[in-house]
Amino acid sequence: MAEEGISPSRQGRPSMTSSMRSSSFLREHQQYRPPSKPENHYGIDTVVEDLQATSIAPPRQISPFNGIPSPENPPVIVESGVSHELSHPNCTPVPGTTSFDRLVATLFYKSTSPRVSNAIPSPIRIPSPPKRAKSPTPHTESEIPPNMSPSSSLDTFPLEPPTTEPEPLDHLYGSYISPMCITSFLHLMSTFPLPPGSTDLNSAHRCLKLDTAHGHHPLVVELTMAPAPSLDYLSLSDLRKHELIYRFEREWNVDVVLRSDTLWRRYPRLVVFDMDSTLITQEVIDLLAATINDPPDLAARVSDITHRAMLGELEFDSAFRERVKLLTGLPGSIFNELRPVLDVTNGVRPLLRALKRLGVKTAVLSGGFLPLTSWLAGELGLDYAHANEVVIDEATGRLTGEVKGRIVGKERKRELLLEIAKKEGVSLDQVVAVGDGANDLLMMEAAGLGVAWNAKPRVQMEAGARLNGDSLLDLLYLFGFGDEEIRTLTR
Repeated sequence: MAEEGISPSRQGRPSMTSSMRSSSFLREHQQYRPPSKPENHYGIDTVVEDLQATSIAPPRQISPFNGIPSPENPPVIVESGVSHELSHPNCTPVPGTTSFDRLVATLFYKSTSPRVSNAIPSPIRIPSPPKRAKSPTPHTESEIPPNMSPSSSLDTFPLEPPTTEPEPLDHLYGSYISPMCITSFLHLMSTFPLPPGSTDLNSAHRCLKLDTAHGHHPLVVELTMAPAPSLDYLSLSDLRKHELIYRFEREWNVDVVLRSDTLWRRYPRLVVFDMDSTLITQEVIDLLAATINDPPDLAARVSDITHRAMLGELEFDSAFRERVKLLTGLPGSIFNELRPVLDVTNGVRPLLRALKRLGVKTAVLSGGFLPLTSWLAGELGLDYAHANEVVIDEATGRLTGEVKGRIVGKERKRELLLEIAKKEGVSLDQVVAVGDGANDLLMMEAAGLGVAWNAKPRVQMEAGARLNGDSLLDLLYLFGFGDEEIRTLTR
């Protein structure tokens, strides 16, 4: 009877079944047991299902993640080595409120023309040789730096010594566009006042060209800054000429091209070129003068007039008539003889091939001679060619020293640019003009972008952009194309 009374209580005692037994003492007594599910990377659905079964205090409804950023779901995803930041829901401006206040700065490192500081050194004292000893060669060093001494006469002696230029920092931080160079430029831009209501300058940059021969260093970098400096303080044309920009270019041995980041910046439709010293490396009128031996100084006289006209010291029209007068008596066949002599500027042929593939119209507006200009335009595939017509005597077949019709000077170049743009239905914002002389300034001013190509000092200062490289193909970087895209366009 006693055993019968004990039996029910024994049935309620906990007991270990065979399924709960283990052969490992450590496994039976360890404090942490792994979960029943394998430790794999769960998807978002699995995580949400587990959360829905979780008790949360205070209780709230948990909705599945639908991919839209919110305060509860911040717009940053970091998982499996991927970091991605999502745009906020209202990232597109309200229609009618979009404003192009971004500024694009394209930095070109002038690797082919390293600058040497012209800081005035301490005078070098060289002991004078004995009077009886005569040195076979004069000393190359002087107690006075060369840039302080008169070149030929005292009339050219400067009243004040030249200002000391900044030291070339690219020698210290890298002969390319280094991170320190970019940082210095951004610091410079932060000194200009921002538009009202703006407190910070945001920027991003990308490399357009690499120096693959020397460590893949960047040679052309495009920086986008927002917002642009306040127009109430400084217009874009004045900003390009600012002393701080010029000093930065000298310090880092770069050219800085500043443009508003508009839609038309990336899509030009008409590019107009000067010919002499732009599409070709020579001045045609100097080549013509060089063929005349009598008088012997004619070539030098013509070259001097050409140089002064390009500097803007002489009126181009009158200077051109004067030079043509000096060519009186040359045979008309001389233009055909000069064709093989013309040296096309490096990068012109692939540049024109790229522009043609992009559907861009091209033109050459030259202050030279139409027979050579038309022939070159046909060789290079340009769509338009305008230049001066000289009078050739039908009886003798020689130049009379006169010019037919209007001279293609600075005013005429501007008129021709406007005529071609109107004929092609192209907005002036999508016109680019490239030249090197003072007679190109008016057409550069009329175009949406004027580019001074290895130009004279006055043109460098007044043009909207300046390029001083060794290939005119650099023009494509101004449109935002990178090396890979340029290679595709020029194949």
